Amino acid sequence: MKQKAYPGVSHYRDRHQKLRWRYRKDGVTFNLGTVYGSDEFNRRYAAAVNGERLGKQVIGKVHSGSQPGSLSAVIEGWYQSVEFKALGPVTQRGYRYIATRLNDQHGEKPVARLGREHIKQFMADKINTPSSANNDLRVWRFLLDYAVDHSITPTNVARTIKKLSTGSTGFHTWTEDEISEFYGTHLMGSMAHRAMTLMLYTAAARCDAVQFGPANIKEGRLRYTRQKMKTRQGVVIDMPVHPYLQETLEYADGMSTFLETDVGKPRSVNGVGNAMRAWCDEAGLPLCSSHGLRKACARRLIEAGCTPHEMMSITGHKTLAEAQKYADTFNRSSAADRAMAKNSG
Repeated sequence: MKQKAYPGVSHYRDRHQKLRWRYRKDGVTFNLGTVYGSDEFNRRYAAAVNGERLGKQVIGKVHSGSQPGSLSAVIEGWYQSVEFKALGPVTQRGYRYIATRLNDQHGEKPVARLGREHIKQFMADKINTPSSANNDLRVWRFLLDYAVDHSITPTNVARTIKKLSTGSTGFHTWTEDEISEFYGTHLMGSMAHRAMTLMLYTAAARCDAVQFGPANIKEGRLRYTRQKMKTRQGVVIDMPVHPYLQETLEYADGMSTFLETDVGKPRSVNGVGNAMRAWCDEAGLPLCSSHGLRKACARRLIEAGCTPHEMMSITGHKTLAEAQKYADTFNRSSAADRAMAKNSG
């Protein structure tokens, strides 16, 4: 068997579908860039093999021994805080990714000298990617909360900064025609059909759907707590299982989780996301993704006449304001139909 030129190296595609290379060692990921075998790739690989860090290589790790009061020290402390440890694993991983990047850029800087104007400039530098800038702001707020609590800085200047406007309504909401097209391509009994139905008829996010199994269903009801709400006093979702979902789940009889792999292991969150991307492409639905199914369920509930409070009991939205946004958006077409009907006479 031919030995690999770069043992430990694998590739992946980022959220922009750009091919990237990485090296993994002892649970730590080192980024090697985008050009396989280039001088920069080789430089990073040699350092990674020795456990050395260059640029933005290590994801989720901060070296110990940081200068007291520096951003690196604050990040280290935050990782060990009760607040951070109380977060779900998916949320922790996302925040670590962002914090590591901030540490690479500003780790040696003293937090006490960090002003509101500095963070606003950091965000302005990412004006072309406002969602990313807003994600950074969220982590800055958490880090400075920790710094204030430990008397490292007197105030959290990030709390006074507004998010950038993204000019987007978020992920595409599936239409009924798109749902029919997907089901016409992926028939009942297939994993694609089951994944689609599980998310569409529960409004569950991927991180919750991959954990659903027979243990979540009792006496015809699905019961679970949303991953994102577990550390924010989120209510337990307790809903009747829709007849169509019940029929679909009969094909998962004997499985410990409804979306498990062919070898009987729980499917990963990213695994479901990647699979849904492929299944949507097979159905000719480039705009659709697993993210939009939660919104599609909310749309169906509102169009069926549910109140925002009733919708919240299914979607698990924490505030009425969040639910009202859905109601205001999806009620417009129905309201327009009623208005034109009144005008036709």
